[in-house]
Amino acid sequence: MTNLQLIATCPMGLEAIVARELQDLGYSDTRTENGRVNFAGGPADICRTNLWLRTADRILIKMGEFEARTFDQLFEGTKAIDWAAFIPKNGEFPVQGRSHKSQLTSVPACQGIVKKAIVEKLKLSYKTEWFPEDGELYAIEVQLLKDRAQIVLDTTGPSLHKRGYRKLVTEAPLKETMAAAMVLLSRWRPERPLYDPFCGSGTIPIEAAMIGWNIAPGLRRSFTSEQWPIIGQTHWDDAQDEAFDAVRDDVPLEIAGSDIDAEAIEVALAAAAKAGLAKELTLRTLPVAEVKLSGDYGCIITNPPYGERLGTEREADRAIRELGDIVEAAPSWSVFALSPSKEFERDYGRPAQKKRKLYNGRIECALYQYLGPLPPFRNQERE
Repeated sequence: MTNLQLIATCPMGLEAIVARELQDLGYSDTRTENGRVNFAGGPADICRTNLWLRTADRILIKMGEFEARTFDQLFEGTKAIDWAAFIPKNGEFPVQGRSHKSQLTSVPACQGIVKKAIVEKLKLSYKTEWFPEDGELYAIEVQLLKDRAQIVLDTTGPSLHKRGYRKLVTEAPLKETMAAAMVLLSRWRPERPLYDPFCGSGTIPIEAAMIGWNIAPGLRRSFTSEQWPIIGQTHWDDAQDEAFDAVRDDVPLEIAGSDIDAEAIEVALAAAAKAGLAKELTLRTLPVAEVKLSGDYGCIITNPPYGERLGTEREADRAIRELGDIVEAAPSWSVFALSPSKEFERDYGRPAQKKRKLYNGRIECALYQYLGPLPPFRNQERE
């Protein structure tokens, strides 16, 4: 059980960020695929990665992979897996599925076959004909791609973007994982000011503060696998102790945000308080045109409103123009703005030095990067 094949899933476009996070945690042998990063580890690593990964969606255990052109192959391949090593006699084990470019196209039928195969294998292991499924949850998924089946076991539960600090949401919230990715892709460091003039429910400022203080994003939530016997409470306790010891709450932060929507700011303030960061963040109701950036070498990291998301297209275009205007008065600042608008650079007033394709949900966006001068402590910066 010490050498499991683990998978960190993520939105398309964030694979390299997740891989870098894993490498920073000490997992050097990573392999990237579309929407996932593969790595090896044991029970303790399931705990650590669930607690620490900021841009991944969930941590899966790869239980098996095999050719499955027929239902018989799917059944036998699933049955060959040692399910009793993971699922106790009373474990609840629902099966979900998906199929793409495979001969087995009926997902409900595939789910049924996998469920039946697991039951048959557990019957042999536990010498019983009936399983109450009234214990801990072991969510299983069969993924069929080009006639190959991969069976995975979810250790996370609700997606990792659900940190636990945001109970209320605004009309178009940015996921915490994407907000963290934007901060990690920027050149911001805790020594620099950070401002979000379209902060909405405050996700970018909160995620930045958590990064600045090295707060593990999973510290305020629970995970499906916390009660699994195969992991054990000791590993979870050790991982949480490590995370608490790593917090650097003595680092001064200069992080602020504003939004024209007063109700959104109320949500943001509540989320900041829930995250334990109410005193570290300045959040207020203010239209972007009235923002005055203070300090030097700061970073604007923001997700401006757009027609598909909020308001009208004309209002969204004006907001981007106003963003460009306020930065004109602060030439040492850098800007990192996520937008689906193909006319963003026109409305902003100049072309971006860099653009990176990302997906905000299912909407294709670009992270437009306007790079101001680096501060004097350049040797601390990462390009």
